[in-house]
Amino acid sequence: MRPLCLALAVLALTAAAVPCAAAESGGTRPLSLTEEEQAYAASCGTLRVGYVQDRVPVSFTGADGSLAGISRYILDRVAAVSGLDFEYVPLPAEAVTYDYLLQENLALVTSVEYNEANKKANGILISEPYLSSRKVVVARGDLSFDRNASFRAALSSGSQTIRTVLNGMFPNFELVDYDSIGDCFDAVSKGEADLTIQNQFVVEYWMARPKYDELQAIPMLGLNDQLCFSAVVAMDERGGPDPADGQLLIDILDKAIAAVSEDEVSGYIIQAVMENQYSFTLGDFLYRYRFAVVALGLSALVIVVLALLLLRQRVLSVEDRANAKAKGEFLSTMSHEIRTPLNGLIGLNYLMGQRLDDQQRLAEYLRQSSATAKYLLCLVDDILDMSKLEDNEIALAKEPMDLALVLDTVCSIVRSGMTQKGLTFTTEISLTCPWVIGDEARVQQVVLNLLDNARKFTPSGGCVTLRAVQDMQPSGMLFTRIEVSDNGRGMSEEFQKKVFHSFAQELETVSKGNQGTGLGLPICLHLARLMGGDLSFTSQKDVGSDFVFTFAAAPTETPAEQERPASAARPRVLVAEDNDLNGEIMLELLGDEGFQADLAKDGRQALAAFSDSPVGTYGVVLMDLLMPEMDGFEAAAAIRALDRPDAKNVRIIACTANSSDEDRARAQASGMDGFITKPVDIGQLLEVLS
Repeated sequence: MRPLCLALAVLALTAAAVPCAAAESGGTRPLSLTEEEQAYAASCGTLRVGYVQDRVPVSFTGADGSLAGISRYILDRVAAVSGLDFEYVPLPAEAVTYDYLLQENLALVTSVEYNEANKKANGILISEPYLSSRKVVVARGDLSFDRNASFRAALSSGSQTIRTVLNGMFPNFELVDYDSIGDCFDAVSKGEADLTIQNQFVVEYWMARPKYDELQAIPMLGLNDQLCFSAVVAMDERGGPDPADGQLLIDILDKAIAAVSEDEVSGYIIQAVMENQYSFTLGDFLYRYRFAVVALGLSALVIVVLALLLLRQRVLSVEDRANAKAKGEFLSTMSHEIRTPLNGLIGLNYLMGQRLDDQQRLAEYLRQSSATAKYLLCLVDDILDMSKLEDNEIALAKEPMDLALVLDTVCSIVRSGMTQKGLTFTTEISLTCPWVIGDEARVQQVVLNLLDNARKFTPSGGCVTLRAVQDMQPSGMLFTRIEVSDNGRGMSEEFQKKVFHSFAQELETVSKGNQGTGLGLPICLHLARLMGGDLSFTSQKDVGSDFVFTFAAAPTETPAEQERPASAARPRVLVAEDNDLNGEIMLELLGDEGFQADLAKDGRQALAAFSDSPVGTYGVVLMDLLMPEMDGFEAAAAIRALDRPDAKNVRIIACTANSSDEDRARAQASGMDGFITKPVDIGQLLEVLS
């Protein structure tokens, strides 16, 4: 719904709507009139001023039957500083001729457009502008404005003086006359005209009406709407203007306009707009919901819609408060979860600085720092995963995977931790079709999380069991059921109600050192449902827990064994990294593992280092993506485009903190062979380099 109040629009428009000849901001400057001008002002009596009636809030007929709006405020101020006296006469809707103005004995016309056509017109003299705003094109929402196109433009009868200007700027436009601005808007809304061009203040007033909801306003760059006064001058016997009295009047007006400050004009604009806001009527309401009115009847609609709107507003208020509370709790918890390990890292760094000579203490501090940093990285990854899942931004891979190998890998990862804690870890795996189509990494993520939770919450001497079975469905899909059970602490009935809530952790388990992000299970639940399955559990305090992870996947044939390539000498590595610290760390890590490596500090240096080296010098390029001069995508594509044999064969690996699917796809499109995310897992890096 377009807002009915124009006050906000005024704040944006006031800066442009200032008198072109106004004095500096501040008070009002006194007039300095010549003796001739003073005599004219004292003797001219009441001057009749004609005005256009339908330009709210610029000029229109007010409640008292006289001129109202911004123009009236300006004229009242001019009268106060100059001593002139005005009487206001509405002009007819049809085009106003010079003969009509003379016949009606009108000395002035207000809201005249300040342009070359009016400056050169016979029979009138124009003042300096007292108000300036933009011209605005109003068109239907589906129209793409092009000044060179052949559009049918609606022009109100009170805006005829701009016809010459529009013809010069838009030679292909067909200008069609309408009686009023409202008729112009109706013509555009109904499709009779393609557009209309009007003053910005006027457009804001008219577009508050629901009947024009489908219209759009397009500001016209380079075409301002400057309004001035014009003095009607009698023609002399030779057919030319006789400017004697008219020029004196214009001179007085120019001085009076210059004496009105910008602050005063801004105040007049705000006052006029606020006093003349369009009032949203019952008719507007019925128009906006006209199709429902036809279906249900006028009397029933008013009662039902008003009741529904009130109920909806109350429901939204309750939901908004609940959402705000949930968001506040989430941010508070996340802040606590992030600050806690950061506080640990800062403290450990301080302690290391105090005990540089105690190697045993330093080793322990480094071990604790590494564990804390890994926890912090896990927290960030979990938060990003949760955000992507809630926004439906995670797309599962659909590739052949060996489920037996996935489970074996997970068991290998957790087995040492189970043994160190003194737990009995057993597996009961019966897979009828180990090879399925699915996302290997996400299946491994869920099972690993369930097993790690079982390890953390089962005391020494306890048992953890992994079971896996499969069942073929009539649809041809394979339904896999993976169960992780333990005889650990279990969960209280109260905590079981919120176990899948973000950051939910049972206070007792946290106090006993089982630190976690509280996001693992919510993420696992999202992933399970994304795979066409579910995650459920049963638990009893001090007895144990049993989690069941199910997912659906299409079976596939076992792929043929591929011959592994023979091991080769370790390649020389080119590291493209703009962060000095990260670059130094990477060179030292690679050096410790027996690799020779060189550093380039941006994409352009990396391209130069590769192209200037002998063919075959580098076997791998570790490429950061966001770098100055030339980013990693551009550098990779430029290396691939080089006319040398190793440009096509060198392995280019993205090494970046940007881990989105879009970044991965763009990296592959630019010619990269792999993708490693920061912070770098050293084991993963060595596996890629091998």
